[in-house]
Amino acid sequence: MLSTIKIEMNRRELIKAIKAMKKKERDAFLEDLLAATSPEYLASIKEARADHKAGRVKTHAEVFGG
Repeated sequence: MLSTIKIEMNRRELIKAIKAMKKKERDAFLEDLLAATSPEYLASIKEARADHKAGRVKTHAEVFGG
């Protein structure tokens, strides 16, 4: 069963809480936030996965040289 917890927090408190997270946790949180608020972001991930699966990818060296 899913539960919802509602917490009131101002912007400064939220920023402070995010800054207090370990880098790995912060990165995961921000990615989840972006995914939850941006259908375009989710669509771009889906497109990138399809391109990778179909072999439509280039190496770092092919793109940037070296």
